[in-house]
Amino acid sequence: MSSEHVDSTGGEQTEDTTALALKILVAGGFGVGKTTLVGAVSEIRPLRTEELLSEAGQSVDDTGGVDQKTTTTVAMDFGRITIRSGLSLYLFGTPGQDRFWFLWDELSTGALGAVVLADTRRLEDCFPAVDYFEHRRIPFVVAVNCFSGARTYGEEDVSRALDLDRGTPVVLCDARDRASGKEVLIRMVEYAGRMHTARLLDSVGQAGAH
Repeated sequence: MSSEHVDSTGGEQTEDTTALALKILVAGGFGVGKTTLVGAVSEIRPLRTEELLSEAGQSVDDTGGVDQKTTTTVAMDFGRITIRSGLSLYLFGTPGQDRFWFLWDELSTGALGAVVLADTRRLEDCFPAVDYFEHRRIPFVVAVNCFSGARTYGEEDVSRALDLDRGTPVVLCDARDRASGKEVLIRMVEYAGRMHTARLLDSVGQAGAH
């Protein structure tokens, strides 16, 4: 996402500041906590596009482990958070069900990177998101949402179970907690920045070799 230039005038002094807005996706399986995370960290009232789960949808929506869930995201969740002065993140929560995955390509356009939320009780549910971002070379971190009553696994255990590329960060979090969610986003931005820089240097090196 392109940066936005903001002019501010105060008193007798005029100061030009540059505000950078980055697009981040929040992905993962059905009922893993994407809407919760976006809502917890957003500084604005989150835009939510949800519908009630219907009996017809029960045949295609696996609600095992999320029996209390009564709604599902049908397009996206949207929120915004300021990480530091001059740097804001626009958060786009992707729909977690198979029948809405056709929206992912549109949502991922221009994204710096992604957060893949995982539930260790249903770890296989985040495999499609991991594959999606790996194949498109979109940097991502895996954030394990620590649900009450779920067995706790270490970061290395989760990384091996998901067969992640070496160096892909895995962090433990509570999607309901703003500070925890913000820390996940900071890790995402730092990692994506390193990845994009490394790719740029690699492309420059290859160009110079020809």
